[in-house]
Amino acid sequence: MADSGTRMLSLAETAASENDDAPVPPLLESGLADVLTLERRNAAAMSSGDEQSFFLDTVAEYQWARDAAGLAPATLDGLTKPVIEVCRHYELVPWRLTSRQVDKYFAGVGKRAQATVRRKMTLIDHYFAFLEQRYAGEIARRYGAAVESPIDVFNRPRHRGDFGLRIPPSQRAVREFFGRWRESLVEARKPMIARRDYVMGKITYLSGVRAAELCGVRIG
Repeated sequence: MADSGTRMLSLAETAASENDDAPVPPLLESGLADVLTLERRNAAAMSSGDEQSFFLDTVAEYQWARDAAGLAPATLDGLTKPVIEVCRHYELVPWRLTSRQVDKYFAGVGKRAQATVRRKMTLIDHYFAFLEQRYAGEIARRYGAAVESPIDVFNRPRHRGDFGLRIPPSQRAVREFFGRWRESLVEARKPMIARRDYVMGKITYLSGVRAAELCGVRIG
C-alpha cells in the first residue's frame, strides 16, 4: 500500500536479494507477507518534534481542565509559564527533566526572589500532578519515559495541593450533613450563635458562591 499513513495495516513483500543469481534463504515462507501495524511504524518513527507537539497538547488540555475547575482567565495564563520557561532553557520536554536540572536552573539563571521561585516550583509540581494522572501511561508507551515530578521531597514547597483528588460530596451526603447539624442546634451551648452559623452555612451551600467571594462576607 502506497499511503501507509492512512492505513491501519500495510503489507511488506518478502525481501528479495540484490543479486538474483545468489540464492538467499527466504525471510518468510513462500506466498506469505509480513503484516505491519501502523502503531509499530509510528512508534519506530517517533521524533523530538513529535514529543514537542504532544507537550503543547498537554499544556492546552491542562489549561482547559483548570478553566473547567473555575480558575480566572488571568490565573490560567500563568499556570504553565514556569514549565515552558524551564523546558525552553534546557530544550527538553517536561518528562525529560530531572530534579538536578530544575534545582540548577532556579539556583542559577532562573534565580529570583524566594517567594517567586516557590510559586514557580509549585506551579511546575501542579502541572506534573496533572501529567501523572492523565498521561503517564501514554507517555511511557510512546516515548519510553516515566512521568515523575522533578520537584521532589527535597525541593518541593509545602502544600502541593492534589487538586485532582477533590471529589464533591453527593447530594444525599450534603442533606444528611445539614440534617445532623440542624438536629444539634437544640443542644447548643449558645443557641443564637449556633443558629446563625447554621443559616450562614446553608445559605452558602444554596447560593454556590466561590471561596474568594465568601471571604469578602462580613457580619452585619
